[in-house]
Amino acid sequence: MALKVELKPGERIIIGESVITNDNQRTRLFIEGDAPILREKDILTPETADTPAKRVYLAVQLMYLSTDLERVKESYFTLVNDIVKAAPSTIPYVTRISNSIISGSFYKALKEARKLIEYEGTLISHVQTGSAGVSENQSGGTGIAAGTGSDSADESRSPASADQG
Repeated sequence: MALKVELKPGERIIIGESVITNDNQRTRLFIEGDAPILREKDILTPETADTPAKRVYLAVQLMYLSTDLERVKESYFTLVNDIVKAAPSTIPYVTRISNSIISGSFYKALKEARKLIEYEGTLISHVQTGSAGVSENQSGGTGIAAGTGSDSADESRSPASADQG
């Protein structure tokens, strides 16, 4: 079954190693195959990866898009070690991301990394407001991004089975 993607005027999408930019009208694409696909809204750049969790997401994104995974894996594991040392409550998030990577489900790992970014935002807001901590039901990742993500067993390099919005 093909993945249906609707692009807004001027919106970009990465398919495989190519960046496709839509013209000045809405466009609907039906994509079949195993190439990695990322919509513009899901793409982070080194400039926009300005927090530890966003840098983890960027590393996962690079693994998802890259054909040379080993080059990125070392950076990823350094980043996750640093974030876990700084905030041990991120362990459940990092575990889910790492398990997805190990099983080759890179798109699922990206979705889990997005949840880590959301959780990091919660931690930062608690620090800024002077709260004692995050409630227990949030630290496990169950309350942060309910309804997001897919548990499809076949999400290795292509998100064709997942709804990308």
